[in-house]
Amino acid sequence: MYARWVLTALLAWPVVAAAVVLLVPAPRAKYAALVATLVEFALSVPLWWVFVPTGGMQFIADYAWIAPWGIHYTVGLDGISLFLVLLTTFLMPLSVLGSWRYITKREPAFYALLLVLTTGMIGVFVALDLFLFYVMWEVMLIPMYFIIGVWGGENRLYAAIKFFIYTFFGSLLMLVAILILYFHVGQATGTYSFAYSHILANLHNLDSSLGWWLFGAFFLAFAIKVPMFPFHTWLPDAHVEAPTAGSVILAGILLKMGTYGFLRFALPFFPTVALSQTVQMVIVTLSLIGILYGGLVAMVQPDFKKLIAYSSVAHLGFVMLGIWALTLQSVQGALLVMINHGISTGALFFLVGMIYERRHSRLIDAYGGIARVVPLFAAILTIVSLSSIGLPGTNGFVGEFLVLLGAFRTYPVATALATTGVIIAAAYLLWALQRVLFNPLDKHENEKLTDLTPRELAVLIPLLVCIVWIGVYPKPFLTRMEPAARQFIEQVHPK
Repeated sequence: MYARWVLTALLAWPVVAAAVVLLVPAPRAKYAALVATLVEFALSVPLWWVFVPTGGMQFIADYAWIAPWGIHYTVGLDGISLFLVLLTTFLMPLSVLGSWRYITKREPAFYALLLVLTTGMIGVFVALDLFLFYVMWEVMLIPMYFIIGVWGGENRLYAAIKFFIYTFFGSLLMLVAILILYFHVGQATGTYSFAYSHILANLHNLDSSLGWWLFGAFFLAFAIKVPMFPFHTWLPDAHVEAPTAGSVILAGILLKMGTYGFLRFALPFFPTVALSQTVQMVIVTLSLIGILYGGLVAMVQPDFKKLIAYSSVAHLGFVMLGIWALTLQSVQGALLVMINHGISTGALFFLVGMIYERRHSRLIDAYGGIARVVPLFAAILTIVSLSSIGLPGTNGFVGEFLVLLGAFRTYPVATALATTGVIIAAAYLLWALQRVLFNPLDKHENEKLTDLTPRELAVLIPLLVCIVWIGVYPKPFLTRMEPAARQFIEQVHPK
């Protein structure tokens, strides 16, 4: 019974809870939101045990929605989307707790938008109907626009509009491509349907030139969301101006929608185009530029939050390299990097938000020597930074090692160059740690900083547990994702 209703419950509950949050008195809104997100997480946790590590979709629910147009409410999970759903439900209660003191105005609206955003994000990962997928893709966009635009920093309107225009432009092109696929497959088979399985099974006779245009539309929508170089320019502005919870969700979940789109749609739908020599060269080159450029630009950032934002460009470059290498190790590594980036970078944004609440500055030069004053904060920031670098024994190492190991078989030269990105990551994060934590304590404002509170520890400790767990014992994750990774490779490259 659980398998039949769980995904629908995960999509419906946040919307119902959002309506309740809007109705309760403003001081109680965050309490209601915290309970709602904890219930959402509790509903999703059994997926870990009920999920059977085999290829194909599970927990499928299929109901006619707009039957004359072939639109169904169809949802399901496999080993790729399982972890992204669990990551989403895991990060949302932490985001509510992390906003406890940060958000002081229009609290009911803020927490209601977070809950609606949860529905949109989970919907993207479980939709097996292209119309439903597009609806959820857009549902996710609107709450994030308001979260940045209303509760963000000084340049919040500029950042929110830039985020919206970039993402919406790519979305419109994807909508056109979805409609063309719908009519093309409908004319070929006599059955007009937006069902993912129907379209995937009947794309064999797609005209070569049309395939290139359609792949280009999907590529642009997903590359903007990743974001790949040179479509990344919206990301630093959105991260810097967003409130802490917005930055965590952007980095932890929203960026993964782009890489998920490549895994679920762009490559399986258009394998001939995706594996053409030209596309491979473009993707690998842009991934390498993202890894190296993202790291080098992060190194010179005076703003700690912007430094973390540019590090995301580098991490997602590893994901794209792993996906296109199409080996079991590289694809599993790419999936792990997606999960690990959400955990480690989410923790970094939480930590920057916590110190910002005390000093109201994100500039690295505003600190120095604060490890003497806030030792607990310093210890956790160090551990999380080392996990982001990829220190063995932390989650970051496992994913990047698998990507490099698997990609070396397909792109040895590009992989050798990508390895230098790990060194660059160590350079910019260790240098930032030195300037923030271990330089002389020469600013009087920092002498009275308070260390982490129990609430802040409640946000960070679950993330630390995941960092160590995946770093020391990644087998449960790899076992659950392996069949889906194999199936993906066989779909795209049967030989």
